[in-house]
Amino acid sequence: MIARYTRPEMGRIWSDENKYRCWLRVETAASQALAKAGLVPQEAADAIRDKGNFSVDRINEIEAEVKHDVIAFTTSVSEFVGAESRWFHYGLTSTDVVDTAQALQLREASAIVREGIVRLSEVLKARALEFKHTPIIGRTHGIHAEPSTFGLKLLLWYSEMQRNLARFDAAAEDLRVGKLSGAVGTFGHLKPEHEEAICAALGLKPVAVATQVVQRDRHAAYVATLAVLASTLDKIATEIRHLQRTEVREAEEFFSEKQKGSSAMPHKRNPITSEQISGLARVIRGNAQVAFENVALWHERDISHSSAERVILPDSTILADYLLQKTATLIEKLLVYPQRMIKNLESTGGLIFSGQLLLDLAESGMSREDAYRLVQGHAMNSWKNDLVFRDEVAKEPEITSRLSLEKLAHAFDYTRQLANVDAIFARTLGE
Repeated sequence: MIARYTRPEMGRIWSDENKYRCWLRVETAASQALAKAGLVPQEAADAIRDKGNFSVDRINEIEAEVKHDVIAFTTSVSEFVGAESRWFHYGLTSTDVVDTAQALQLREASAIVREGIVRLSEVLKARALEFKHTPIIGRTHGIHAEPSTFGLKLLLWYSEMQRNLARFDAAAEDLRVGKLSGAVGTFGHLKPEHEEAICAALGLKPVAVATQVVQRDRHAAYVATLAVLASTLDKIATEIRHLQRTEVREAEEFFSEKQKGSSAMPHKRNPITSEQISGLARVIRGNAQVAFENVALWHERDISHSSAERVILPDSTILADYLLQKTATLIEKLLVYPQRMIKNLESTGGLIFSGQLLLDLAESGMSREDAYRLVQGHAMNSWKNDLVFRDEVAKEPEITSRLSLEKLAHAFDYTRQLANVDAIFARTLGE
């Protein structure tokens, strides 16, 4: 299913063709660096650079016999290079090539994921500014709390995406490393300066210390960061699913002219994109658990991580890219209903202003305990008997003796509680 939604550029990164091409880039860079160091004849390094190639089908054919993918790869390349291939893979072990090449693939994939994060951030910012002063009821525990604005909801998501970007940049940079220190990481056949030269040619940094593999805490942090990112997208999607509920209907997914919601009920307009986002976010979070399990390997190396990474690294980056694109389009085309927001905000007859009334009574000299008891009593009675809270408190002598009608009206004015929206935007956007 994932392949169905993979953008061509992301799918290409994780193809066998590109994987082996990255392996060949590492091998070529190694040959050239070792030639400059006098360990490999320059003619051989140039032959590897100029003639080096492979056949995926041939690699698969050889691997079926030898049960070793890197040996199958080196054999296929050697068939293209010819006699000079005896200098191919000189001084290296399999994982030197595999882990270093994987860093190249992850760098490519990360660039695409980063573009998606930036795009979604821009969409969120634009729509936050669009609805900066659009009142909406804020909900806690799913229950009406106090007024907010729809723009603040979007601004919150924008701010979270900025943190996701910072986390992702750090995790991606932490994986921009190569390792060419041999079978157990001791440079038994090459030297640290050789590794540094090879990595420099590839635009990578050498790891300070390694075993036969780059340590998987880096990969765990990377996939965990993608899981946090996916959780933010799930958070956005879940909120939209709630806002689209029939009894709420303050916002909803774009519904095209020919779209159908149900095979049985023609009236249905379902938040299917948001539900897809929530569902697939769970897959990335599940992959993070696998990445954590990959950290603990036997001694200097085993390959229990390798098979799992062939699934979780492509799937997690592909899914992150897919979900970012889906979420950006979801927000960009989101249908927003400000009049419904106002209707819902006013639907409790002023109950949402009980907090301000409590403060005004305390300010008038009433003890907070007495004020709370008085306001809560009218609130509970209004809930129970479906009364208009605003009207009920206006009849209460204990309140009207302390607060003028003008003061009461001011307490029930939502613009009073939204006076600092501009300041929140300015602080968040740094403007």
